[in-house]
Amino acid sequence: MAEIIYPLMDVLEIKKKRVEAAEKVVQQKLALVNQEKETLSKRQAERDEVKTHQQAKIDQLRDELDQGTYCPKVLQMKAYLKVVDEKLKVEEKKVKEQQVKVDQAIKEWEDAREVLRLKRQEVDKLETHRTDWEAEMRKEQYIIDGRAMDELGEMIYTSNRRRSARQRS
Repeated sequence: MAEIIYPLMDVLEIKKKRVEAAEKVVQQKLALVNQEKETLSKRQAERDEVKTHQQAKIDQLRDELDQGTYCPKVLQMKAYLKVVDEKLKVEEKKVKEQQVKVDQAIKEWEDAREVLRLKRQEVDKLETHRTDWEAEMRKEQYIIDGRAMDELGEMIYTSNRRRSARQRS
């Protein structure tokens, strides 16, 4: 029986390589997501630090007001609170911007996963086609081999019949 060679084997190999490349892209996108999330957590920590500082200064101002501290010191504390407020707004903006980056990285990762799924699906279809095709070729080869054996058997039978007819005469 002859070896059956799948005619689309080169296409299948190319599609498998594309799947491998898509898997690498998915891994890279996932690493980017993790990196962006880490940056986001750092930004949130910085923001929380400023919030804590702001709250401490507000508490300090309240204590000063409760003690009846003089006016210039209270005005100075209020001015500083405005500075802290501005810094908090800046930190909030950084957190929001980083959250947008995280969301974008997650979207890119999900898109890459979808591309990978589609490429794997193409490979699976080709693999299924290959197994079906090989089964069909085996059947055809079996039929061809069967016909060849039938012809060979018929030739041997005819040859034996002629030999026995010659020996009788």
